[in-house]
Amino acid sequence: MGKDIQKVEFGWPIGRPHCAPLGKGLWEVRSSLDSNRIARVIFCTGDGHMVLLHGFVKKTQKTPAAEIEIAFKRMKEVT
Repeated sequence: MGKDIQKVEFGWPIGRPHCAPLGKGLWEVRSSLDSNRIARVIFCTGDGHMVLLHGFVKKTQKTPAAEIEIAFKRMKEVT
């Protein structure tokens, strides 16, 4: 996951397959893990920085609204 975050941070702006927009100023770093698992780290940007807000192992095809809401609340706390 760290290498994927680094790739997005230093390649910004970067699109799929490494990064995807979620709306509301949120983006996700997309990572593949062992055993066919998928992880996501939701982040926002501000003042030239990448702010990591929430990470989770994805279990459904669509990113759950609850995971996005956690990141959105955290984004409001830091921006």
